[in-house]
Amino acid sequence: MHSPFTDNYRLLARYNQWFNTRLFDACETLDEAARQQDRGAFFGSIHHTLNHLVVADQIWLRRLRQCAAEHGQDVSMLGDDVLDLPAGAVLSTVLFDDWGALRAKRTQLDAAIVAWLAQLPEAFAHQTMRYANSKGVQREHPAWQALTHFFNHQTHHRGQVTALMMQAGVDVGVTDMVALL
Repeated sequence: MHSPFTDNYRLLARYNQWFNTRLFDACETLDEAARQQDRGAFFGSIHHTLNHLVVADQIWLRRLRQCAAEHGQDVSMLGDDVLDLPAGAVLSTVLFDDWGALRAKRTQLDAAIVAWLAQLPEAFAHQTMRYANSKGVQREHPAWQALTHFFNHQTHHRGQVTALMMQAGVDVGVTDMVALL
């Protein structure tokens, strides 16, 4: 039996995958120079903002994977082939200069997120996560808070990308979650 609490994260994972596919499709209507153009966002360009999301997702998924593994839960779909962030990577690290490689990684991550959350035990959201943040500060809180941040962070930066796309003359279309339902 699923609870509405955990089902919410499963919905967010499906929405994330759906929105990312639409967003990358829209981005492909721009040429490489337009995707790489610094448009004044936190990470400059459309490409670099989407790259940042891949870095941040891997950082958070590693933390979530660690929490799940510590509680004896299956994390096989979040293997090192999916969470292959190089040592020393920071939030502004450009992992993929190549658009196709960036898109392939996004697709791989989204599929892994959906698969992981589909089988996530109900108890996971209430388990305590322990990790060091990017500044080395030790953190401890329920996993649901990290999951909420994980999806909220993606929404925040995808909103930036849709604004950058509008600046470039591309309307991404409907992005509301209810369009998925």
